This record gives sequence, structure tokens and C-alpha cells, in this order.
Amino acid sequence: MPLLHWLTRDEDLRAADRVPYRLLDAVPDLSHGHGDEGLLVQGDNLEALKALLPFYAGRVKCIYIDPPYNTRSAFEHYDDSLEHAKWLAMVVPRLMLLREFLSEDGSIWVSIDDNEGHYLKVVMDEIFGRRNFIGNVVWQKKYAPANDTLWLSESHDHIHVYAKSKATWRPEQLPRPEKSLSVYKNPDSDPRGDWRADNYTCAKNADERPNLYYPITNPNTGEVVWPKRTRVWGYGPEAHAEHVAQDLIYWGKDGKAKVPSLKRFLSSLKNKGIKAQTLWTWEEAGHNQDGRKHQLELLKEEPFAAPKPERLLQRILHIATNPGDLVLDSFLGSGTTAAVAHKMGRRWIGVEMGAHARSHCALRLQKVIAGEQGGISQDVGWEGGGGFRFCTLGQAVFDAEGRIDPAIRFADLARHIWFSETRQPMTEVPTGPLLGVQDARAVALLYNGILRDRSAQGGNVLTRAVLRLIRDDLAAAAPGFAGDLVVYGAACRLSEATLKEQGILFRQTPYDISARV
Repeated sequence: MPLLHWLTRDEDLRAADRVPYRLLDAVPDLSHGHGDEGLLVQGDNLEALKALLPFYAGRVKCIYIDPPYNTRSAFEHYDDSLEHAKWLAMVVPRLMLLREFLSEDGSIWVSIDDNEGHYLKVVMDEIFGRRNFIGNVVWQKKYAPANDTLWLSESHDHIHVYAKSKATWRPEQLPRPEKSLSVYKNPDSDPRGDWRADNYTCAKNADERPNLYYPITNPNTGEVVWPKRTRVWGYGPEAHAEHVAQDLIYWGKDGKAKVPSLKRFLSSLKNKGIKAQTLWTWEEAGHNQDGRKHQLELLKEEPFAAPKPERLLQRILHIATNPGDLVLDSFLGSGTTAAVAHKMGRRWIGVEMGAHARSHCALRLQKVIAGEQGGISQDVGWEGGGGFRFCTLGQAVFDAEGRIDPAIRFADLARHIWFSETRQPMTEVPTGPLLGVQDARAVALLYNGILRDRSAQGGNVLTRAVLRLIRDDLAAAAPGFAGDLVVYGAACRLSEATLKEQGILFRQTPYDISARV
């Protein structure tokens, strides 16, 4: 597979490993509502993603991001003028972390324009696997040409879509538009309801399908009708006889049509929706002016340069998720993804770095919870409700020398170690040193007085007595467990022979903790 090379490629591919693991600090004054549908994080999204991984790895059904487009022009709320290699250095480690969040049936959707869109496709092929590429959606973001352009008036964006596993990912169908339903009528008052007339012929000739070249009699006129030799009937004699018996043949309003039609009843549709296409017009998915207009209604001030319209995100989330699924946007911007996810009954995580995380995003979500009626609210019957938590990035778990900060709690370090060992988020923090069992491996952590010994090294050292306590917990949690036991602690008093004999892998904290910088 072709790879994209740039000056700092090797360093950038490892950048996510060097990101410090930080805690999340709740900000109650900026949290809002009575539910827990959303999480809004203010901070650098690379560090925020690293902090969120132990909680949400493998749990996100849909990721949507709208990163800076690198258009070499300045925007008020972020710098969109990065040089090409620096832009790649920014986006690549973030994509690598985002991959870890996707559930097995999840997908990621990335908005971009022509400045970096084709380079983005190549790096996403490498990160997510070219075999998992779903498609390139072309969204018509403008409904009129820009007459002041020097070259071609840009009217579209790209949205690159990848699945975690294309072999298993299946998109939800879109609702049938009113235009497609309007062709179903009931001119003959059929008690089975509305129907449409379907073509009774197929694009085959009589030499290819002689069994489909036969006469049909119009029961209204007695006329014998033959198909064209170049376009025969679409159904054989037996199938036609069944259609006649079921009163599915239509000969026009006056009963004298030259060829019959087949009644297709609306109630018989197997698929109540339609497959999404890769070309989305502004009539279907909104346009940039929709987003700007809605922002002014919400905030009464100059909005973001090009906020995405809610209808665009509604379409993406309808295709990629179901109610209750988790949605992540780590370039939240004006908050559109979170607002739409909330209105559509999805859980959500939004990350935004600047002060507008408070002045724009939090305020917008407060209005959503209050029941604001802009955007898609009326389309989805939104009346308000729910809630979200607001967090900022807190202290790093490890200092510059790699030592664990004394203020770090057992639960914080436990989540990080469990994820480092298993690549799975911890569902429930234990009350003892045993963190859990994953496949043929059990993991334990001795730290911060988990064994109720508050002395300097008390409870953090693996001794025979401490091992008996861990083994007792393991026997209760996983009877008959015969795999390896990984124990993290400040020191070990057991011999190498004993460790090997009992299948124990001892890792010294903080030195043996993965990604402790």
C-alpha cells in the first residue's frame, strides 16, 4: 500500500505515545441539567483523548471531527494556516488515538476540503486500513457561486468515512423523502392502500430470454399484447398468472393501456428507508449559511466562520448510530455535534480547547437542554431535557521524572494500568488490589493504601501475605483461574524462582507502567 512521507513522519507516528496521561477535573458550575448524556471537556484534544481512553476505549459508535482545513487563512477561534507537514503532524497522532475509541461496529467521519483532503485519505488508509474505507461523501456546502473567486468557486467539502471493520459495519437507512412517497397513490380505491405503477418489462431481448416473450391478453379490451423483441416481459407466464390472480396488474385509468403495469404497494416495502448516497446536496443536508444563521440565533454575536449545519450532523448520526449510542467529536468547535447528538437521543463526548468551550459550547448545550427550537429541533420533536458534565484537564499522573504524583488516587492509576494492560476501559473500580481478569491474564495494583496500610511503602510491596490476599480475591472473581497474574507495586519481596513458579509477572511502579510520561 502506498504510504505518505513527510519530514517528521516517524516522530509524528509515535507522538501519541508521548502524550502525558492527565486526569479530568469536573467543573460543577459549568455542568448543566439533571442527566448524564454528555461530557464536555475543555483542553488540548490530544491530551484530552489520552485522558479519556481508559474510560471509553472501544465504546464509541460514531466519531465525527471537523479539523482545521489548512486553508492558509486565519480564523478567529483557531489557526487554520499550518504548513502542510505541520498539519500532518497535528492530525496524525489524533487520528491514531481516535482509532482506539471505535467500537467494533463503529465508524469515523472526517470533514475536509481539497487543500488536504487527498493527503488525509492516504494517512487514514494507513491508520484505519484501506480495506475499511467506506466512501467519500461530497457535501454541497454552498448553494450559490462565489463571484469574487479568482479561479473555481468551491461549493463542496469531502467527508471521509471509515469503519472499524468494514466487513461488519452496516449503515442505517435514511427516511424516504416525501418526494419519493408522493408517487404512491390509490386511483382505483384498492383496499390494500396506496401503490405505484411499476414497469412490466425488462432490458432483455427475445433471443436471450425466449421464455419472457409471450402474449398477454388485456381483460378489459380482449386485445392480445406482445412485448417488444428488444425488451421482453419482466416476468414469466406463471408469475404473470399469479399477478392476475392477486389483482396486481394495472391497465391504466381507462383500462386500455398498450402494456400492463405492476402494482407496488407502499405497505409491502421491505425497506422503509433508502440507502445513503455519496452526494449530499444542500437541500438534503443543509449548507454553511444554515449553520451561521443558527449560531446568530443562539449567541447573538459573530459566529464561527463556517459552522456545520445541524442537518448535516443529523444525517451522519442517523446513518451511523442508533438512540443511546455514544458519539465523539474532539474538534467540537461551535458544539454542533454535541447539540445534534443530544437532540437525537445519543450520548456524546465533545472536546474543545479554546475559551469558547465555555462561552459557546457550554452555553449552546444549556440552551439545548432548555429546549431551544432552532436547527433540527422541530424535525426530531425536541422539547428539552437531559444534562452534561463539564471537565477540564487536570494534573498529570506522572511528573517530568516519571514519578507518580502523590495526590493521584488509586482509582485514577487503576484505570490507566488496566487500560495499558488490556486495551479495554475499566467498567467498575474495585475495592481491592485485584483490578480484574482479561482472557488468560489477571491484573493487580498495589498503590496508595489499597490494603489500608498508610505507611510510606505499606501495602505497595508484594509479599507472601499480600499475594495471599490477591489470590483470595482472584479465586472469588474467577474460580479455577490458571493464567498469569500481573502485579504492579513499588517493590517485590518474592524471589525470581517464586514469581516464575506461581506465574507472576511483577511490574515496578512507576518505571514499568506503559506510557507514564
